[in-house]
Amino acid sequence: MAKLQVYDGATPTCITDQSAVKDYLAKINIGFERWPTHADLGSGTSSDDILAAYDSEVALLSKQNGYTTADVINIEATMPNLDAMLAKFDKEHWHDEDEVRFILDGLGIFHINPPDRPVVAVTVTAGDLLVVPKGTKHWFHLGSERRVCAIRLFQDTRGWAPHYTPTDTAVSYP
Repeated sequence: MAKLQVYDGATPTCITDQSAVKDYLAKINIGFERWPTHADLGSGTSSDDILAAYDSEVALLSKQNGYTTADVINIEATMPNLDAMLAKFDKEHWHDEDEVRFILDGLGIFHINPPDRPVVAVTVTAGDLLVVPKGTKHWFHLGSERRVCAIRLFQDTRGWAPHYTPTDTAVSYP
């Protein structure tokens, strides 16, 4: 279940009630839902089988938002060049299309820097769907276990390249 930290002072406010998380994120234009997880999908399940298990959910979200492609990304601590890959996303950036992630396993932390609001950190775990709209400044970290498996949805994968915030204006939080 998602945890939201709002950096509105010296000590962040922590929100764990899922309804309150969804409401706060909606105020900063971030989509959040809880989808049921399929217990029968173990670590050895193929990407095709995972996508088939979530076909109806992915199809509905795709129809509503114009997503044309879905895939599965599985990041593990033992991956070669993991730090180099993660370095692309741990600096403040934005994309020309939505960043959509449905977490199947593990956890990730999305830091969002909305205009006119405090920076937030959203920790997402299995069952959490997060939609970061195009143009939204954000960055990503893996949790301490350094693993996450997620379904990603794209409108056009070419629009998903990160555009970095200039270093002198970027915001950094834990």
